[in-house]
Amino acid sequence: MNKKVRKRWLVGAGLLAMTFLMAGCMKTTPITSHSSGIWDHWVVYNFSRFIMWLSHIFGNAGIAIIVFTIIIRIVLLPLTIIQSRSMVKTQKLQPKLQALQQKYSSRDVETQQKLQEEMQKLYSEAGVNPMSGCLPLLIQMPFLLGLYQAIYRTPALQHGTFLWMQLGKPDPYFVMAILAAAFTLLTSYLSMIGQPKNPTSTVMLFVMPVFIFFTAQSIASAVSIYWVVTNAFSALQTLFVMKPFTHRREQREAVEREKAHKKALAKAKKKILHHK
Repeated sequence: MNKKVRKRWLVGAGLLAMTFLMAGCMKTTPITSHSSGIWDHWVVYNFSRFIMWLSHIFGNAGIAIIVFTIIIRIVLLPLTIIQSRSMVKTQKLQPKLQALQQKYSSRDVETQQKLQEEMQKLYSEAGVNPMSGCLPLLIQMPFLLGLYQAIYRTPALQHGTFLWMQLGKPDPYFVMAILAAAFTLLTSYLSMIGQPKNPTSTVMLFVMPVFIFFTAQSIASAVSIYWVVTNAFSALQTLFVMKPFTHRREQREAVEREKAHKKALAKAKKKILHHK
């Protein structure tokens, strides 16, 4: 896995950990129309009111959270499409990036600085922003934290039920934790198709799913539902926007063409030498 992708997953894990640390330090008093402050009144209260409105429409708070999550994903879709396309462009740059890394393999400061300059030039020419992959994660954090607070500070949501779960308590059978981790793993796998395989990429493939699995065992089922839906949405988006299997087929065809080209050159060279 390249440094850009590894950094994005590490940033994602760090942001999630920070989110729940912040959530644990925030107020737990019930949210009402009289709640003051920008965060409580304009974010948490409106999240709570909107989810309750959806709950009245669909007749269940769990379904309301699913609909709420889908709406969030649709709102963030333009950003995540930009992120996905940036990842595709970055994947296509991998052979050139690897060539630069081999060219500037020395670890002295001057050489590494030159490597960074050449990589930035390559990104610029390809229209790739290395930091664009982190933007959707950063923007999604307020939504996740707002949902977390809205659930714990709205009695009707905290005591609401969906299927076998009480929304304010962890899933007793870990089904949501398993599904959340599984869809995260699927999204990670689809994102990594076509990238060079190495031990680091294999380890990183499981970092976020394992983190989400263990975290989801101790948080409200409503948040786990949010994770399941958002990661399932991400998997479908990755499949249709990044088209990883098409990209992998194109890579294999390119490798085969390169092999055929080298074979033809070797054959032509041999023929010339034979005539001499």
